Amino acid sequence: MKLVFAGTPEVAVPALDALIASDRHEVAAVVTRPDAPAGRGRRLVASPVAQRAEEEGIEVLKPAKPRDEDFLARLREIGPDCCPVVAYGALLPKVALDVPRHGWVNLHFSLLPAWRGAAPVQHAVLAGDEVTGASTFLIEEGLDSGPVYGVLTEEVRPTDTSGDLLTRLAFAGAGLLVATMDGIEDGTLRAVPQPAEGVTLAPKLTVEDARVDWTAPALRVDRVVRGCAPAPGAWTLFRGERLKLMSVTPLADRTDLALAPGELAVAKNAVHVGTGSHAVELQWVQPQGKKPMRAADWARGVRIAAGERLGA
Repeated sequence: MKLVFAGTPEVAVPALDALIASDRHEVAAVVTRPDAPAGRGRRLVASPVAQRAEEEGIEVLKPAKPRDEDFLARLREIGPDCCPVVAYGALLPKVALDVPRHGWVNLHFSLLPAWRGAAPVQHAVLAGDEVTGASTFLIEEGLDSGPVYGVLTEEVRPTDTSGDLLTRLAFAGAGLLVATMDGIEDGTLRAVPQPAEGVTLAPKLTVEDARVDWTAPALRVDRVVRGCAPAPGAWTLFRGERLKLMSVTPLADRTDLALAPGELAVAKNAVHVGTGSHAVELQWVQPQGKKPMRAADWARGVRIAAGERLGA
């Protein structure tokens, strides 16, 4: 089939590469978000998908909105059979959805209808899901509600961050997306409507969502830290300034650490914090305006006093 691929961030690049490598399909063009400011100089930078497409000599379309007439006219000129999508980042209007004869097929990183929305992997980690996965589905005007072509499952490991899990799903999902294109082309795949039961929503996480509540159980603190890594990044307050928490370890076996929620206890090479259940050990932190560092090194530098707390 002739394809127009839509995607923007790094997580979409494995799927683009897999489609380019396929000997059954042609990636005629790529649709991505417009160049965005990045770095200290805030200069405009093309998206990872745009950069990868340009390396391959593939036409790149960057509409401000996918309902722009110039974009729609060019899409009709190309005449794609199908438009595979991975994390494009903009809502597609019906006028665009109607252009390819096989529609727009999205690779979504959850087992639909669970975790519809912008942050399915983060919410799977936050919820403590033991298994998640990826789904390919036909995009319609509802939020991730279209009929499903195929799924794959992936175990959520006890120490997974959202970044770890998303990387695995991006590569596994690339194969699923190619297989979906193959099945659509040869007529062996039919999309199946999603069940009405089991719908959960996964809105984009805010900075406030990433703030650690030390009165919560240690298991919840650990999930927030892992679920918000690498973005938006779990954080707390220390002496009135933000302290980013990059990794923690729950210490269910340390019954000797009787600490109040947020209370700090410093040992020779360890920093412990009380929660609503048992303590956690801080592993890596990032003070405001500084680079990430081991928690023990941070504690030596700030000279924590007895009774000091995080989150106050």
